[in-house]
Amino acid sequence: MQVFLQAKLLGIEAFTATAAGDLDSLAGRCLYASILTDAIPRALLDHLQLSHQLLGSAGGGQFLVMLTTESVPEAHNYLAATTRALALVSNRTLRLAWAATENLGDWSDIRKRLSEQLNRWRGVDAVEPEGLFDPFTPQPAGVDDPFADLYRGIPASISVRFDLSQPLLLSPADSELPLARHAAPGKAKTGNDQAGTAVLASRAKGRKLWGILRADVDQFSARLRRAQTIDESLECSLFFRNFFAGEVQVLCAQAEFWQKVTILYTGGDEFAIAGSWDALIPFAREMERLFKQTAEEFLKDMAGPEGKTLSMGLSLAPAGASPAVVYAEAGRQLEIAKSTRNDGIALFGRALDWKQMAEAAETKDAMVRLVDQFGCSASYLGELAGFYRESDRVLPARQSKVRAERQSRPWRLHNRLNRMLEGPDNRRDYLKARDRLIAEFVQRNQAQLRLKPSGRVALEWARLSMET
Repeated sequence: MQVFLQAKLLGIEAFTATAAGDLDSLAGRCLYASILTDAIPRALLDHLQLSHQLLGSAGGGQFLVMLTTESVPEAHNYLAATTRALALVSNRTLRLAWAATENLGDWSDIRKRLSEQLNRWRGVDAVEPEGLFDPFTPQPAGVDDPFADLYRGIPASISVRFDLSQPLLLSPADSELPLARHAAPGKAKTGNDQAGTAVLASRAKGRKLWGILRADVDQFSARLRRAQTIDESLECSLFFRNFFAGEVQVLCAQAEFWQKVTILYTGGDEFAIAGSWDALIPFAREMERLFKQTAEEFLKDMAGPEGKTLSMGLSLAPAGASPAVVYAEAGRQLEIAKSTRNDGIALFGRALDWKQMAEAAETKDAMVRLVDQFGCSASYLGELAGFYRESDRVLPARQSKVRAERQSRPWRLHNRLNRMLEGPDNRRDYLKARDRLIAEFVQRNQAQLRLKPSGRVALEWARLSMET
């Protein structure tokens, strides 16, 4: 009898949080987790002497394989040994959870049984690794991070296999894993030199900052649950995995991105990149455009919005911040975007849908044009930011009074904007650009004086762009 076995790699966020203070360490951990979910199921099938054609899906922190009834006990033993080894390698942050069930009934029933078993597993460990309760000994200062060495040592084509006998459980292999890989080149002209955070920041136009962008398909699990057959579920999983692995790598090779971005990982329904801040925003917009076109075509015969939109979170690195902290903040921004509105992006303290993001880009261009072409003072951007600070930080005792005063005299806002945007003369093009900016900055219902969230994003975007 055929048996489905589904496994998930748990603790990935905790594993990345232990990265040392450089980008190679974080990228190495992200790459390692991506390799595991592709390499472990292949190693399991090799151990059981079964064909790789029984691998259903892999990537995104989980995999699904089909086994025979006779091979299930040995599969459990192998996965138990694997999770013990992972716990030791990762300082007890990574572990596997798995479930197996017979191929009986409809696919919806099989999937439900697998999900119930995995949900019961999440609260407990399947095995207790040796030394689980021993005191944790941190890595001594100055010792090289093995995952950073792994990242620097693996070439663009990732040819490795899972091996329990090796220190990092990986050894060279003849076949390549289908994983995206791109690293922004460093300053050296020869050798395997990769750009660090300082180099990425130095390549940004305007303020010298770097950041991390994370993206995730909205309601991907719900889309898989709506699959009526195993073939439909596997086809959907393969589509999303191949899309991100292929399109992210192709986009990173474009002239405007290849020196400014580094892939951290691509998964079954997500990706993450690090790079210069001015490259991350256009990268996000282009990936959303490509995803929308491709997903709408692939899922056109499938009802419902699940799996058809993409949300993202962007975090810029403050001075001295470690990549692991910035990565975690990007994840928090992604959660804000998904909880506030699906099909959007969270950045600069605001969550926008993609239509509002396009408006923010146009408003940013208008602000830059007023300074570059018409000679407005760049300081007006700081004064515009004052509108948001005043509206966001009104003291509770004065809030109702100030709000009532503003609603009764909405023209004051326009008068202040007009004074800020005074140009060198009254040329028609300048007046047209100024009036358009004011219209984009303020909601149409002028009596309420509501400032658009896209205006705030455009303002921060323009300020970063024009700083030297």
